[in-house]
Amino acid sequence: MVDCNKVGKLIFALRKEKGMTQKRLAESMNISDKTISKWERGLGCPDVSLLHELSEVLNVNIEKILLGDLEPNNMDGGNMKKVKFYMCPNCQNVFTATSEGEVSCCGRKLSPLVAKPVDEEHCLNVEKIENDLYITFAHEMKKEHYISFVAYVTYDKVLFVKLYPEQGSEVRIPRLSKGKLYFGCTKHGLWVSNV
Repeated sequence: MVDCNKVGKLIFALRKEKGMTQKRLAESMNISDKTISKWERGLGCPDVSLLHELSEVLNVNIEKILLGDLEPNNMDGGNMKKVKFYMCPNCQNVFTATSEGEVSCCGRKLSPLVAKPVDEEHCLNVEKIENDLYITFAHEMKKEHYISFVAYVTYDKVLFVKLYPEQGSEVRIPRLSKGKLYFGCTKHGLWVSNV
């Protein structure tokens, strides 16, 4: 059940954060400032038909508005070795995060990919050439099945290379300290190997 008091407090805090008056927020949504006042005092909640627009104006997820809560994520100390990768199954868009987050694309919530150790079908050949890693792979690169990205992750850095169908199956990236190579297959998910 929606707690209108919590929702109202959140709307008030977000409106203030944006430097908006009740009147300005109301005008941007084509409603009266009395409606905003009513929400902020917990005397009612926004109508479902207004949630999308309110979410857009305040730059907040609709679900968070309804919960009346914007709890921050736990800090993990910034260790890049805990980086998470997300890949949209529809458009192959790739996202990264250094801690928990809510990621969505094409209207769907995404879960972080779980890395699997390399196998015979999903592996990278890595050569050290001068100060670079020259990475090749035998994986097909067709529109319906390809390696979408390669990421070199050390304790404090991520070097990310986005790949596309019909592209060559090689990548050259600067060699850093000891780390891991992650790569995403559009059909079989995330894979990892040590460098």
